Amino acid sequence: MMSVEKLIIGGTEIKKGSTNLIDIDLPDMYQTPAKLPVRVIRGKKEGPIVFVSAVIHGDELNGIEIIRRFRKLSILKRLKGTVILVPVVNVYGVITLSRYLPDRRDLNRSFPGSSRGSLAGRVAKIFFDEIVSKCSFGIDLHTAAVHRSNLPQIRTNIDNEFTLSMAKSFEAPVVLHSELRDNSLRALGDEKGIPILLYEAGEALRFNEKAIRIGVKGIVNVLRQNDMLPKTQKKSKKVPIITRNSHWVRSIESGIIRTIKALGDTVKKDETIAFVDEANGDEIFELKSPFDGIIIGKSEIPLVQEGDAIFHIAKFKNLESAENKMEYFNTDAIEVSEFSELEHEDTIE
Repeated sequence: MMSVEKLIIGGTEIKKGSTNLIDIDLPDMYQTPAKLPVRVIRGKKEGPIVFVSAVIHGDELNGIEIIRRFRKLSILKRLKGTVILVPVVNVYGVITLSRYLPDRRDLNRSFPGSSRGSLAGRVAKIFFDEIVSKCSFGIDLHTAAVHRSNLPQIRTNIDNEFTLSMAKSFEAPVVLHSELRDNSLRALGDEKGIPILLYEAGEALRFNEKAIRIGVKGIVNVLRQNDMLPKTQKKSKKVPIITRNSHWVRSIESGIIRTIKALGDTVKKDETIAFVDEANGDEIFELKSPFDGIIIGKSEIPLVQEGDAIFHIAKFKNLESAENKMEYFNTDAIEVSEFSELEHEDTIE
């Protein structure tokens, strides 16, 4: 794990046992200066350096609140190592509530970037060079795209023992194997030996309370897994559903959709999951599940065109096990009481 005696970010030296607010210069927005806001929390004792980032896509806002709540936890007074928090990476997109930068490029397809390239490429290079490259590993917070919702899930390489261990410790309901995408942050991190977990939960332009709570507790769990925070004796651990395959079910016709399944529901092969009604007719079309699994993503728009993606289903054969695990998450999903040990340092043993 990366650990350094002298840590410099944005030209500022980060002393042990300190918290620093740093603004890193970005390309100006027309003639208005732009900054990348960063909070660095460095413990008194040495340990790994970890980044937690959000809003690489400008309309994916859940991560801002996850990081805000996380940084207020008193348990961080006992941090070993360093946590670098970047709540808004795409500062340009968040201003216009857009997934993209003003140049219409996707920041998460612009790595490693270039200091002489497009705006997206320049931001990507600054973010990676100033933050990611100095870290042992990272957690990148996302939501579904606009007008879609995601069940809280971790996406990572489950064939990698370290990332799978971290993914399990996060305790999101689902861990989904995800191949690396060219020019993504996770792909560049993998190339440079910096493992990155991707947390997907909720909907663009919306806060989702359950997703936020799972995200905050998940970050703490991962830091504990890596001996950066003190561990506690838990009565029981939430065991996620781990799956390698998933598939988007697309509408076979255009019309008005009536979904009869929700996020987190299990479905059997050939089970009806929605109906598509003609807007000005009487014909009804059925959408069916292609295999046994669990719904981890869905469209939130009632109007559909032929070919639109409606349900994202993760393949999972043991439906009884899946139902039991989801019931556990639904009935015991990060209650407020679970944060008491984190918010009051003197309760930590």
